Amino acid sequence: MKTNKKQTARILLVEDDPNLSMVIHDYLEMLDYKTTVCKDGEEGLSEFSNGKYDLVILDIMMPKKDGFSVAEDIRKFDDLTPIIFLTAKTLKEDKIKGFQVGCDDYIAKPFNTEELSMRISAILKRCMRDQNGMHDNNNGIFEIGKYKFDYENMLLNYGGNEHTLTRKEAALLKLLCIYKNKLLTRETALKSIWGDDDYFIGRSMDVFITKLRKYLKDDPSISITNVHGTGFKLEINN
Repeated sequence: MKTNKKQTARILLVEDDPNLSMVIHDYLEMLDYKTTVCKDGEEGLSEFSNGKYDLVILDIMMPKKDGFSVAEDIRKFDDLTPIIFLTAKTLKEDKIKGFQVGCDDYIAKPFNTEELSMRISAILKRCMRDQNGMHDNNNGIFEIGKYKFDYENMLLNYGGNEHTLTRKEAALLKLLCIYKNKLLTRETALKSIWGDDDYFIGRSMDVFITKLRKYLKDDPSISITNVHGTGFKLEINN
């Protein structure tokens, strides 16, 4: 994604309520976002597959294909494009599922348009920062025990075998590397990667930590430990 102030971000809005979609579309266009509207999940997935978008806003309860299914299908071939769920469902299980299938934010109806604008702006800025690298002196290459982690290309290499990480997995592992042998607080990780330290997002982060432990399990000198419920520590015992 190459969104910047000189380029209009392209947003795909998938919402089956024609009145609400019209209101959101007009509001986003007023904010200078190029916005395409689809009325159901199947149409939305098809449009995303054939187009190029900087952000996707998905309703959850839609005909033909619900928002969770659309997000899961998008994440099968695109880990980078941010997704916002727009929904009337507020159960914590739904929020957790939303983050687990790969969404970046979750806005409950009814919502304030200014809040929607601020969340979109924050996500686009954060993703632009991630894509531009948050460059460091090692050019995004980290040595983790016997692993080599290429942040820019989201690759984890061990003994010649490469594993491709998702955008959030790579961002979280990079933070752990920066804080190697030091405490990475939950608040720091959540606000740096997700932009919020909401409880439900925190549950989602725990899933990512579990995945990273699995990816690094072939080197017994590496451990990601929980620190008294306040955060995590990447420890390497050479």
